[in-house]
Amino acid sequence: MHQEDGAREDFTCVFVNPVGQRRADFQHGCDGMFANLRVAAGAEQARGLLAREPADLLVLDLERCDPGIDLAALGALVAERAGAPVLVLCPFTNARWLSALMAFGPLDYAIGPLRAQQTRALLATRMRTGFGGAAPAAPTAPEAELRTLLALRTACQQALAQADDSERFAEHLCAALAGWPGLVHAALFQHRDGDLRLEAEQGVDGLRLAALLAHEGGLLQSPVRHAFPGLLAAVTGEFTLLDTLDKAGEPALAARLDTFGARMVVGVPIPAPGPGGPMGALCLLFGDARPFSPAQLQALDDLAGLAAYGLRMAELTRENEALLARVTHLATTDALTDLASRRHGEGLLEQEIKRARRYRLPLALIAFDIDRFSQINDTFGHPVGDLVLRTVADTARALLRSSDVLVRSGGEEFQVIASHTSAIDALKLAEKLRAAIEQVEIPGCDHVTISLGVAQLGEGESGDSMAVRTHAALARAKRAGRNCIELAMS
Repeated sequence: MHQEDGAREDFTCVFVNPVGQRRADFQHGCDGMFANLRVAAGAEQARGLLAREPADLLVLDLERCDPGIDLAALGALVAERAGAPVLVLCPFTNARWLSALMAFGPLDYAIGPLRAQQTRALLATRMRTGFGGAAPAAPTAPEAELRTLLALRTACQQALAQADDSERFAEHLCAALAGWPGLVHAALFQHRDGDLRLEAEQGVDGLRLAALLAHEGGLLQSPVRHAFPGLLAAVTGEFTLLDTLDKAGEPALAARLDTFGARMVVGVPIPAPGPGGPMGALCLLFGDARPFSPAQLQALDDLAGLAAYGLRMAELTRENEALLARVTHLATTDALTDLASRRHGEGLLEQEIKRARRYRLPLALIAFDIDRFSQINDTFGHPVGDLVLRTVADTARALLRSSDVLVRSGGEEFQVIASHTSAIDALKLAEKLRAAIEQVEIPGCDHVTISLGVAQLGEGESGDSMAVRTHAALARAKRAGRNCIELAMS
């Protein structure tokens, strides 16, 4: 026996892991530490060993175990211990085992991977100080812990007031998380636009995960996505816990984080509302390695659920805004020509009239329609007629200023609301439209012409009155032989 190494002549242990090599490595690494060390490949075999001879310590090595398959059986072992020492060796990439097994009974845990010397030192320390706490530090009083977690939840819930925007919500949530005692930095990652995006981060001055983790191919292609808990949790959907940064096998990253006082990193996946991967992850950096109680692990799950709710609310807001924009577009735009619809054009004309009066500026209205359009439809068919309408609309739109509004006012008729335009300038613009449309070639019917009426807004005139005068001028142009322009009478 190596008494100086923490061995005890009366201490017995059962070690459980499905991989034969890991069982052999544990036996070799812990040689001489126990009066009796037995190994089992699974829960049933361990149960049989414990039934024949109880053990002072049950060690559950979760490497290569699957929660979907092994949780119930291993949890039953924890429950059957009825408070007797249980040590769980949990891989940092799948720390969701911890809260799941704690639901069955009290246990101690250590985060892997652990080298043989580290495992031996861990067991020696626990055998000297006793099992039942994840670290020798004094546990937090339950009342104080619950008050702290309640205050944290309340602060995080207040971030939901910003849930109409994912970035603002993430910023407020990270600021609230930064109030967790011992936390030095908080960040929120979200899957968006085919990549993983750092929505917000808050914490120690100078630490910018956005710069530290940046990769030209995006965060999903970052070389540390397998090692940094925030990225790993967002990619795999697994709760990830690094209690010692060098366990991830990225010494440069560990050294960089250490300069900012980060000693432990937790990645909590943010669940998606349906099947598939997570929405992202919360990433929490603590100033020291600390044990998590069942209440704290539950709080992490609750906070991830709150983050999911907030991000989903922001997503719904974006979807609603996009839907409203689409509905507005459909209600105000002519589907064939993509011009302002008649009703929308009437509203725009009233707005321009108010603006013209307020600033004492001229305003003109040009009405035109396609000559003998019904004959085009009858002769060449409606598909050619639709092509004519689109071509005329595109030709006119290309000639107008950005301040002008082109409206399809019905059938083959169009209007131009020309702001800051006098009657003389409107006549010049009308002539440009007439000449350009006469020259454009349209497959299927060769050329078309238009007739136009022009009016300038009169003193105290309404939009309806202006439109009536413009259409009267258009009618005169048609009677005059078409393919010409008439100015409306005052």
